[in-house]
Amino acid sequence: MKTRTLSALQPQPLFNYFEDICQVPRPSKKEEQIRKFLLDFADKNGLQNKTDKAGNVVILKPATSGMEDAPTVILQTHMDMVCEKNSDKVFDFDKDPIEPVIVDGWVKANGTTLGADCGIGIAAQLAVLTSTEIKHGPLECLITVDEETGLTGAFALEKGTLSGDILLNLDSEDEGEIFIGCAGGIDTLAWFDYHTEDVPENSVALKITVSGLLGGHSGDDINKNRGNANKILNRFLWKFSNDFNAQLADFNGGNLRNAIAREAFGIVTVPTESKKEVINAFEKLAAEIKTEFEFSETKLQLVCEETDLPKTVIDSDTQTKLLNAIYACPHGVLEMSTRMEGMVETSTNLASVKIISAHKILVTTSQRSELESRKHFAANSVEAVFKLAAAKVVHSDGYPGWAPNPNSAVLKTTVDSYKKLFGDEPVVRSIHAGLECGLFLEKYPHLDMVSFGPTIRGAHSPDERLDIGATEKFWKHLVDVLENIK
Repeated sequence: MKTRTLSALQPQPLFNYFEDICQVPRPSKKEEQIRKFLLDFADKNGLQNKTDKAGNVVILKPATSGMEDAPTVILQTHMDMVCEKNSDKVFDFDKDPIEPVIVDGWVKANGTTLGADCGIGIAAQLAVLTSTEIKHGPLECLITVDEETGLTGAFALEKGTLSGDILLNLDSEDEGEIFIGCAGGIDTLAWFDYHTEDVPENSVALKITVSGLLGGHSGDDINKNRGNANKILNRFLWKFSNDFNAQLADFNGGNLRNAIAREAFGIVTVPTESKKEVINAFEKLAAEIKTEFEFSETKLQLVCEETDLPKTVIDSDTQTKLLNAIYACPHGVLEMSTRMEGMVETSTNLASVKIISAHKILVTTSQRSELESRKHFAANSVEAVFKLAAAKVVHSDGYPGWAPNPNSAVLKTTVDSYKKLFGDEPVVRSIHAGLECGLFLEKYPHLDMVSFGPTIRGAHSPDERLDIGATEKFWKHLVDVLENIK
């Protein structure tokens, strides 16, 4: 039997359930195995359960003795996780279990994302569902599908699936902070059609690699001056194209729409006689970029090395349009909020640049804002950049934000509970990341909602880690809130 890594951590059984969840593959849109795990758990524990057409799971638990008249509370999480790994890590997210390790008071994974977002929330649901000690009213535990790549489960949730009036979203990542609002979001995709050209004679090929960046969540981390691998790589490619007649053969950067690009590489051909001059130019620009990020990206690696000549290169016209568009495309914070001090209002993320077939290049971006109008303004700004470069541009349907309600009754309960337990005033604010709460409100406008969770850092990257001490506080807080909702 495999030795358990988290069995000595407190609180139990929360961490044991989380380790169980780590053993079950659960990429977005491939939730079959985790869904079966959840339904088997419910059946094993004699809990009523159901699955809707989208694959969302609801597990019900009756009120404990004396709490029958308390309102029904919905505990809500999502079952999928962001699947990112270091480039040197051999790992199959469709088959392999996450390998949790304990490092200096944190739980992290060995070379991959940990999936604490939102695995620790699911673990909390399971621990509540099996507890014989926690007092609570009727519970509905909702675990949605595909939150990370499309909010598919929340979009598809049907009216009448839930009966509760109060919803506790357990998908936040800052212990001591209670969230009462979130940004809405939309994706903007740009396609470039290109044709190939022969590699110029008397050429050498150079591969430029950007790695070692922190990456992170495109909502939570967008204001932290973290490098975007696509933007950094493009600076080299644009300069080489303009100064040395470099021909672009490949551009591959970033992966997920909701993650800041951590790694990217590009391949160009340059005239053989210009090789030394190009490398000197690379070293000069690399030194400048490292200085720009010397405090925020201490592990940034920039490498230029000779590689095999490609068979073809991208046509010069498309290359020029692509590199100019990526250079001009905004990335990062666009506006700070005037409604909630210190909060990002509007942002955009240049998520990925990929050659997806022999003649198509796809650029994926995502925009977020607490204001619906500013969300569309940001998306249209990105669209305009790529249309100027003759790209085909489409937008996703997007998802709504969640407007804050500072007079919420469950907010008062949650704040009072935190002050009683820990003697501190929690921070009450909105979050720039997207939560499913806005979509729930469209179908259940009566819901009174808050969101809280343990401290998670580096979400959506292999640096993702879960604060053990903060998790214990989160658990105590959740239990007390459930016991005091009357």
